[in-house]
Amino acid sequence: MDRKVTLAHGDGGELAHKLIQQIFVSAFGNQSESRFDATFLSLSSGKIAVTTDSFVVNPLFFPGGDIGKIAVSGTINDLSVAGAVPYCLTVGFIIEEGFPLADLRKVVKSLAVEAEKAGVQVVAGDTKVVEKGGADGLYINTTGIGLQREESTIDPSRIASGDAVLISGPIGDHGIAILAARGELGLMTDLESDCAPLNHMIDAVILGGVDVKMMRDPTRGGVATTLVELAEDFDAIIELEEEKLPIRDQVRGASDLLGFDPLYLANEGKVLFIVSESDRQKTLELLHQFPEGRDAAVIGRVTGKGVGQLLLETPLGSKRRLHRLSGMMLPRIC
Repeated sequence: MDRKVTLAHGDGGELAHKLIQQIFVSAFGNQSESRFDATFLSLSSGKIAVTTDSFVVNPLFFPGGDIGKIAVSGTINDLSVAGAVPYCLTVGFIIEEGFPLADLRKVVKSLAVEAEKAGVQVVAGDTKVVEKGGADGLYINTTGIGLQREESTIDPSRIASGDAVLISGPIGDHGIAILAARGELGLMTDLESDCAPLNHMIDAVILGGVDVKMMRDPTRGGVATTLVELAEDFDAIIELEEEKLPIRDQVRGASDLLGFDPLYLANEGKVLFIVSESDRQKTLELLHQFPEGRDAAVIGRVTGKGVGQLLLETPLGSKRRLHRLSGMMLPRIC
């Protein structure tokens, strides 16, 4: 096989066949299904959840992950925080002419490894090759299918005054790791992206009997934007305590240097939980059992219902209102 992707790899002929068989089918399996234009799924009764996402992260490879890993993580986490058990994925690749086949193989392998960790299969896919300059190396689109949990208590209409707000770990890691990997501002750090599929950790919380009223993954726009949207959508007043926000020194230092607010930096391996106050400690204990949740913390509480808003209490005791991210902080983050 050639060393780079050519337009002939996308014409449906012999090179396209070899590309699919030697790189995609060999990584994802499903040898028999690959002979057909559709895959049949056997689903149990009940509701299914469907989500779709596209990934255009720059650079394609970064500390802690790559576009393949983040594609799986983002899709699996979207299903999980909605209260679904991830079942399978479809994956579409848009590849620029001249893209190194060795890099494509690495991305596909990474995607397959993360899917296996999450316990889901890649059941269908597609490849398209575009002319040089028609894409920035590689774009990936995914669709995830999940099954509704019978055990899930997720119902944001039940959010009430006194509920606890938790985050599964330090915020802003992904945003700063990506920025450093771009090398545009001379930022030096050993920080890695937090991107990871979190369905097993979320399983433990829900199956542990926690009364979870809402979950969200604070990706683009960060923790602040995610909680503002949640507060406004469900008429909740949420107050965060600035001193309780888990932020690594590297993230805090880089943010101070560049004028960023860590509350608005992207995360790809964190979950926000709103749970009953009586389940606050149990939730922490369950999260702390997982590497992705060992630094989980309670960061705030729901203080009322009415006009939805997010407030931040400073160490001095004053409060200020937080709003959605305005403008473009870090493009091409996922």
